[in-house]
Amino acid sequence: MRTARRGSPAPKTLAARLVAGLAALIGLVVVGALCPGAAVAQSPAGRAPAQGRSAGAQAAGLHIAEGRLLEGNGNDFVMRGVNHAHTWYPGETQSLADVKALGANSVRVVLSDGYRWSENGPEDVAAVIEQCKANRLICVLEVHDTTGYGEDAAAGTLDHAADYWIGLKDVLAGQEDYVVVNIGNEPWGNTDPAGWTEPTVAAVKKLRAAGLQHTIMVDAPNWGQDWQGVMRAEAQSVYDADPTGNLIFSIHMYSVYDTAQEITDYLNAFVDAKLPILIGEFGGPADQYGDPDEDTMMAAAEQLRLGYLAWSWSGNTDPILDLALDFDPSRLSDWGERIFHGVDGIAQTSKEATVYGGGAPDTQAPTAPGNPTATTVTDSSVTLGWTAATDDTAVTGYDVVRLGDGTETTVAASTTTTATVTGLTPGTAYTFAVRARDAAGNRSAASPAVEVTTDEGGGTPGGACSVGYRVVGEWPGGFQGEIAVRNTGSTAVGPWTLAFAFPDGQTITNMWGGTATQNAGAVSVAPASYTATIPAGGTVTLGFTAQKGGTNTAPAAFSLNGAACATT
Repeated sequence: MRTARRGSPAPKTLAARLVAGLAALIGLVVVGALCPGAAVAQSPAGRAPAQGRSAGAQAAGLHIAEGRLLEGNGNDFVMRGVNHAHTWYPGETQSLADVKALGANSVRVVLSDGYRWSENGPEDVAAVIEQCKANRLICVLEVHDTTGYGEDAAAGTLDHAADYWIGLKDVLAGQEDYVVVNIGNEPWGNTDPAGWTEPTVAAVKKLRAAGLQHTIMVDAPNWGQDWQGVMRAEAQSVYDADPTGNLIFSIHMYSVYDTAQEITDYLNAFVDAKLPILIGEFGGPADQYGDPDEDTMMAAAEQLRLGYLAWSWSGNTDPILDLALDFDPSRLSDWGERIFHGVDGIAQTSKEATVYGGGAPDTQAPTAPGNPTATTVTDSSVTLGWTAATDDTAVTGYDVVRLGDGTETTVAASTTTTATVTGLTPGTAYTFAVRARDAAGNRSAASPAVEVTTDEGGGTPGGACSVGYRVVGEWPGGFQGEIAVRNTGSTAVGPWTLAFAFPDGQTITNMWGGTATQNAGAVSVAPASYTATIPAGGTVTLGFTAQKGGTNTAPAAFSLNGAACATT
């Protein structure tokens, strides 16, 4: 990934991406000047598949044959989907239903093997797989802890990631129709990228020796962008190391790929060699490092019938690559509109996996939910509950809509039969109804309406803001935290100052999304330029790393611009 969670030990930092970009723009020019034949990475084209092996013959479910990703019934499957940062946002389970409703047929899910962040254990991974299946999505599971190994000292090894997958063998067994195992995200930086080949081969062999038969996905070095051509040159030898032949390569395309020639040359080299490949991450918005040519990426993928998975659904600290703002499918960014609704985009080109029903489209809407009732009413929020709808496949979520003047506006979404609508005006009457959704995006008729009048107000603590605090991951002497600040009022807030106190001597060492000033345990946070305003009903997310001692108690209270906030 490029910008998600900037500044944390999590994803790739901007400095690393800058190194990649400068190396691509400067290093290749120098190499080309000194040795023109070396300026283009070696192509694997023309090399025949390994002899004595029928590609994909030992696998059930998704498999590789003649350089193509196929389903168990032999149908071609072309991924059209997005990346979702599950390990950092485990509560955003609605996201899978949302991307499916927008037309995606697959999702790449960020997990942690426990080396760098809190491990996603067997129960969590099993739940993710079931959510993918309930939403009729093919699920690519990836370990993110390997990002930038060899250049980023905090990164884990592919061998550690392989052990994690082997530990999940019981969870993964029987899921070959639905799951692709992406061993490790961007598992090598820019330092000596030739070192990528040996541990990649070893990890593939280790997984196969342990009995995993799933299609394996392999990311490129150079932070996934392979600008030095190592994966391109060594692809055949890595592919040959898999005795099942069920291995697919993943190239990540960001600012290194800013011309049509670079993109088409790279993808065609694999296609010509009948080596399977997809674009496992890519970005489009221009930044200070360059302007990726996403139009060519998407057009070439469609022409060559190759998969693509856009980065990323939501939650990037710098939201330039958020497809949806604040995980809200009704608030797609320009980048999101391009991916889902643009030329060669998901809505135009995605086809659901036939394992979910033979490819016949699901056109039957769920039944209408039962009568909603208000269970909690404050001056600025209403909590509603209703009886469940039914569907011929499965109900994947509900939308709460506000009715008025012959129109309706979606104001909340939920995967359960309750939801809270926030940002309301005190002493005001509102009319709400509920619609159910299924995985194909079909919406039910509206439920009966309910009218609710908010309280008059008058000093409810935390009536204008709420704060969610959580520890993302811990290690000896330190931890990574996240603070979600929600404006529950009816008008935008900004600029703002958030105040709280650590009770156990914790000390912030780095923050993204804002700037922290700390005096003993007392912390004051000013916003970054891109978080300076919190819209009514909106949320900004702050991330940070900190030092800690033996205990790590959460702050007890938060205030926004001097007013106490509710805690969630």
